[in-house]
Amino acid sequence: MAIDGAAVIAAARGWIGTPYRHQASLKGVGCDCLGLLRGVWRELKGDEPEAVPPYAPDWSAGGGEAMRDAFARHLRAVPLSAVAPGDALLFRMSPRAPARHCGILGARDGALTLIHARQNKRVSEETFSRFWRARLAYAFRV
Repeated sequence: MAIDGAAVIAAARGWIGTPYRHQASLKGVGCDCLGLLRGVWRELKGDEPEAVPPYAPDWSAGGGEAMRDAFARHLRAVPLSAVAPGDALLFRMSPRAPARHCGILGARDGALTLIHARQNKRVSEETFSRFWRARLAYAFRV
């Protein structure tokens, strides 16, 4: 069952200011990009659907699309042309690398935003800029 996009955005905004901590997922304490989505899932849907194996902070480490595959097991894929506020987005940080960064599409004052955690930064909401649009690889509805 899909969750309303506004509820996803509201939950994600509750994490803004949480410090970056690799593999963490505790609101106000620390999270990485995946930890933010895991925390939003727990707030809206309950227990996480599967255990997350340890993963490296290096975007280029490993092969395959493990993150995309995990999202696809629990969320509904949507075409990139149909993304909507509240969707979970996956980004490919270099052209031939697997998608290794994620965030939640938001909206504020008629403009699209991206709510995400980035290394050495706190969870923030920023403009869904040309930079992020160019790296968008997959989208999923929560």
